[in-house]
Amino acid sequence: MQLYNDFFGRFGGRYVAEVLRKPLDELEQSFIAAMSNEGFLSELEYLQKTYIGRPTPLMFAENASNILGGSKIYIKMEGLANTGAHKINNALGQALLAKKMGKSRIIAETGAGQHGVATASVCARLGLDCTVYMGEVDMARQRPNVYLMEMFGAQVVPVSSGSRTLKDAVNEALRDWASSWDTTHYLIGSALGPSPFPDMVREFQSVIGKELVKQIEENVKEDVEALVACVGGGSNSIGFFAPFIEQERPALVGVEAGGRGLGNGEHAARMTGCGVEGIVQGYKSMFLLDSDGQVLPTHSISAGLDYPGIGPQLAHLGETGRVIFTRATDKEALEALRFFARHEGVIFALESAHAGAAAIKLAKEGSPDKAIIVNMSGRGDKDIFITAKIIDGNRWRDFLLSEAGDA
Repeated sequence: MQLYNDFFGRFGGRYVAEVLRKPLDELEQSFIAAMSNEGFLSELEYLQKTYIGRPTPLMFAENASNILGGSKIYIKMEGLANTGAHKINNALGQALLAKKMGKSRIIAETGAGQHGVATASVCARLGLDCTVYMGEVDMARQRPNVYLMEMFGAQVVPVSSGSRTLKDAVNEALRDWASSWDTTHYLIGSALGPSPFPDMVREFQSVIGKELVKQIEENVKEDVEALVACVGGGSNSIGFFAPFIEQERPALVGVEAGGRGLGNGEHAARMTGCGVEGIVQGYKSMFLLDSDGQVLPTHSISAGLDYPGIGPQLAHLGETGRVIFTRATDKEALEALRFFARHEGVIFALESAHAGAAAIKLAKEGSPDKAIIVNMSGRGDKDIFITAKIIDGNRWRDFLLSEAGDA
């Protein structure tokens, strides 16, 4: 895979207002130079080890495998990275690059909050000012992450326009960047947006897949038949898949949010029959759009998958057949979360629980001499205000009322 591609087949590119051409050109040149600079790469590797806590483990899910009776399941424990998700890999890489470029301020947007937490954390570590845009709906359902961002010193700006979710936060961040790029870097968290962001995010997240190559050689006895990852914008999946893309196998499986059903506004599945080609927020890819080309509302129990677009490289890989896309519903994700919690002692984030649900289905269909590796891109601490209300409603409500009474 080339370091910088710009287009992936017919997807990708840079469809932005003239005011953003110069900062994107500057970013592209700085990114390409940094990735061949031994000093930058050494500092990044040092921080990956000492600050993020890499490498993250690859765990054999022995109990789950025995219960399912088919292919062995392994879990890449990306949720054990500092701040609880893969998001910090890219946040650290971009923030370090921005600092080398002389920027003093970082802006970001976030849906599930994990990207915002990761960005706020690295800004605190590197001494950069941080502003995070977040839809009001997402702020309400991810309150713990808002608290953490503010603890790291970030200003969290609520976005009240549109559906008050991630796509609206992206629009606000783009407006900010257009007027502040001389001092500010826009730290996009997923492998989408105008180039060079899709290439840059893939490269900084590819540390997941590069570690996995070594861990398979050292620890996996079975033949690896599939890698499974959830796909919102696609940052964890493209990093997980990166070293394997130009091979014929294993199968690469992307799992989208099936939500509550097939109707408009009930899911966020772009690649499983619902998306159309379009240009939104500076890049060409597959989006959920109406007949007038307007972005449709989406739904997912996981805020991180609740987005109408997908990274252009993943759209291309889906179109060419290298990545197989499927979907998991809200209910299936919750069932997978409970299954791995009960039998393996790990709690998936709701986003990666979608991948867990698909891995369970695939494992049942396979044989014990095969292996499936699922990326637990984040851990589920952040989702407790969603999952506890559904799984343990009355006792959770009583607890919250008690805590509020003590406040």
